[in-house]
Amino acid sequence: MGYTANRYSFVAKLAASLALVFALHGCSNGSDDSVITLKPQAENPTLEGPITGGGAADCCILDFFGLEVDLRTQGYTPGTPFYAGVLFDEADVGYVETEYFFSGTATSYIASDVLGSNGIWSIQPADTAPYNSRIVVLRPAKDADFNGTVVVEWFNVTGGLDSAPDWLPMHTELIRKGYAWVGVSAQLVGIEGGGPIDIPLKQIDPARYGSLHHPGDSFSYDIFSQAAQAVRNPIGLDPLDGLKVRRMIGVGQSQSASRLVTYINAVHPTIDLFDGFLVHSRGAGSAPLSQPPQVEVPTPDQVSIREDLPEPVMSLQTETEIIRGNSLVARQADSPNFRLWEVAGSAHADNYTSNLKGQLDRGGDPTVADVVSTTAARAPFIYCDLPINDGPGHWVAKAAIATLNRWISSGEAPVSAPRLSLNSDGTGFDLDEFGNAKGGIRTPYVDAPVAVLSGLGQKSDSFCRLYGTTALFDEATLARLYPDQATYVNAIDKATDAAVAAGYLLPPDAALIKQRARTSGIGGP
Repeated sequence: MGYTANRYSFVAKLAASLALVFALHGCSNGSDDSVITLKPQAENPTLEGPITGGGAADCCILDFFGLEVDLRTQGYTPGTPFYAGVLFDEADVGYVETEYFFSGTATSYIASDVLGSNGIWSIQPADTAPYNSRIVVLRPAKDADFNGTVVVEWFNVTGGLDSAPDWLPMHTELIRKGYAWVGVSAQLVGIEGGGPIDIPLKQIDPARYGSLHHPGDSFSYDIFSQAAQAVRNPIGLDPLDGLKVRRMIGVGQSQSASRLVTYINAVHPTIDLFDGFLVHSRGAGSAPLSQPPQVEVPTPDQVSIREDLPEPVMSLQTETEIIRGNSLVARQADSPNFRLWEVAGSAHADNYTSNLKGQLDRGGDPTVADVVSTTAARAPFIYCDLPINDGPGHWVAKAAIATLNRWISSGEAPVSAPRLSLNSDGTGFDLDEFGNAKGGIRTPYVDAPVAVLSGLGQKSDSFCRLYGTTALFDEATLARLYPDQATYVNAIDKATDAAVAAGYLLPPDAALIKQRARTSGIGGP
């Protein structure tokens, strides 16, 4: 786990139905008073695709505060699905990428009782509206490689475009274990526009995406459900081309995590669809259940994930959300179907997920384990005052999705993880001699460190506040800690083995970290 200093350039790679069908959910206990519970499924939308075409003369140009950017010069290929994801061709790693439009009538919801902080909410249908959205599908090219699990990601639109901040940190694990992945354009901004980097689908490529229509985010929850239903229980066109879905996991990061919390608490109990959820980098509250122009139905400022669900939920948190996002006030104890992981040395956004480090990672390059010092949060758009976090977030995200999938498959819950340690007044973390946080999920990035890694520390209140910081150790500190290469390698091996044994690092990732330690040049004069 060495370190280098670079400025990476930004690359954006930049995807009526039936009446209600009822599924058996529960079983008889053999007695005369046994009860069969029926739980409705989401409606099936109409699918169109695979989508091709686009790339006309008016494609791919955006004005970013007076800076004209042609996305074709930034790595985007017209005629392919537009979203912020990996840069390499997924066919190179045995995957097929397709895009589908899906349309129908979506329902918004209102509360049928008080929405309490415990998340045990009751809802009822409200308005309906037509929509036409899209999904991006990645599946193993060989049917035999499919492991039976589909990860459905709620595209994040905070920046003003559809991005996949869970696909990015998890993709090497999803690819090597044969998951299918589906990205859902559930919200208005990704299609119609809005946000600081305003590059919605209809603006980027009118020829390809001009027919899309989103009625507003009050309908986003049902749109997400219908997208997942079209994949899990297709009628007619099958976006997985015949693959049999055995498990479906919903994931969302940051703003999408906020909406996913509301979805889990309010909508998920009403339909038979998802087998589990990974909520990644959430704040203390959750997104509104309904918002203007529909009736406004806010949710509490502090919200727990409901604990009465039979399906498991994992919450993956970085240092940034706990302090800057105030999620500490919603810190939740583990329960039979809930686990919270708090990752030491991690940030809400980082170098791996924002730059070429993650976008080009096919899963076999040990230099990905390097700790990089760069101020480019998302070049050419965002530069920060201090080097951004390049910590262990993506490694632990891979372990989290593997753990959740195993939990769903086997029914055996993972052990509880330690929480990050707080300082005496609860306003920050308890720090070790170097400045790294104590407690939480431990990795070699904080237990055999070459830098101070934090989810905090940026001076700006812009997007940079989400990126945390990296402060590389000077040569004197490195020499004191690791007087020779063997000392450094032994420290990495010990910390890595401990993280694997605890379930916080996966063995293939641990092998890369160990391999890089042996070639990093760290240790000795």
